[in-house]
Amino acid sequence: MPELRGTVGGPVVTEWFGTQDLYKLDVYKQKGGYAALRKAMVDMKPVDITNEVKTSGLRGRGGAGFATGTKWGFINRDMPGPKYVVVNADESEPGTSKDRYIIENSPHMVLEGIMIAAYAVGANQAWVYIRGEYDEPYRMLTEAIAEARAAGYLGPKPMGIDFPLDIRLYRGHGAYICGEETALLESLEGKRAQPRSRPPFPAVKGAWGRPTLLNNVETLATVPWIVNHGGSEYAKRGTEKSPGTRLMSVSGNVKKPGVYEVELGQTFRHVIMELGGGPPDGRNVKVFWPGGSSAPVLPESMLDTHTDMEALAAARSMGGSGGVIVMDDSHCIIRAAHRLLKFYAHESCGKCTPCRVGGDWAVRTYERILANEGSQVELDILQRVSDALQNGRCLCGLGDSAGWVIDSTIRHFRSEYEDHALRHECNVGAVTALA
Repeated sequence: MPELRGTVGGPVVTEWFGTQDLYKLDVYKQKGGYAALRKAMVDMKPVDITNEVKTSGLRGRGGAGFATGTKWGFINRDMPGPKYVVVNADESEPGTSKDRYIIENSPHMVLEGIMIAAYAVGANQAWVYIRGEYDEPYRMLTEAIAEARAAGYLGPKPMGIDFPLDIRLYRGHGAYICGEETALLESLEGKRAQPRSRPPFPAVKGAWGRPTLLNNVETLATVPWIVNHGGSEYAKRGTEKSPGTRLMSVSGNVKKPGVYEVELGQTFRHVIMELGGGPPDGRNVKVFWPGGSSAPVLPESMLDTHTDMEALAAARSMGGSGGVIVMDDSHCIIRAAHRLLKFYAHESCGKCTPCRVGGDWAVRTYERILANEGSQVELDILQRVSDALQNGRCLCGLGDSAGWVIDSTIRHFRSEYEDHALRHECNVGAVTALA
């Protein structure tokens, strides 16, 4: 069980949320906005900024949970030629809406984090790759960039420092695969969005073949607080190996869906039953996805699993994008898995054979089971397809995600699969598919 270090001062990213007109530059500055950028560019050396982020223990909030400061350190700041910062604001993971929430509440916080990161790694150009359907966040970021440019925070000499800096927006093309960092880079360059083979990694050869830092919106929005308060203060929150807080999008069968900032190390029982209000009256939690639809599911009996990354790994799941999807006991797990597999099969870019072929095989197998044409053969096929999709057999995590849907639902709900496939019956009161 992880040892909580204790919340020592409230939220981090959402600290100023609720302030009227926080999205405007003058209001953001009144709250203390851009003080971190001034501190970073005037009072600190780039290496000191990176070291402060390392001290914080901040890990990426987009899915993989890689150490942010270490990632920044991979960029050779002294290498001649252009370097880039690319922000993943695609957020197409089902069940996830926290980055949109951040942008719509405080776009300048995101820009400030981007500028600090760019200065730290020596990048004069940053790109925000934003989901094409995000009209309002796109508009708000566009206006915030214009305000920052007019105020001199962007341009030839931000904060009076001879370090030209600019941020541009790029609207995505509506493909789930664009959330994978190398497929995102391909799309940014105007190519078909397909993942790249690695190595080389983006820190060495990223956008247009140049060293590139890729970070998620929430990750960068956390940076100004760390620079202002110090990495050691941030590290006091959460657990030893998963410090800090993170935003969680709680959705599905809960009374109070929404985005909540949670100290890592709290339990999912706290997140779902207290913050989310629990399931509708007369219903019980049946299953939940702790990190968006790509995370392996956990049953109601594992509600006391902790939210830190190590506890989730021990439970054979992951924190992913922070999307907590709750399904109550009125739903059929087979239909839910079928719905998700249809999504993954549709969104496959087709580059890797296991993903391209396996997802389609799984969908057709689920259709046979749901049409009461299943048998032990279908159960065996699903397990074989699941095994073939997992463990790095594809260039990106989409194949693993599809495999985890099958593997984790069979593992925790084997009897329900057998009801459908072997006895051709559904013993769930309602069979509504996962929305």
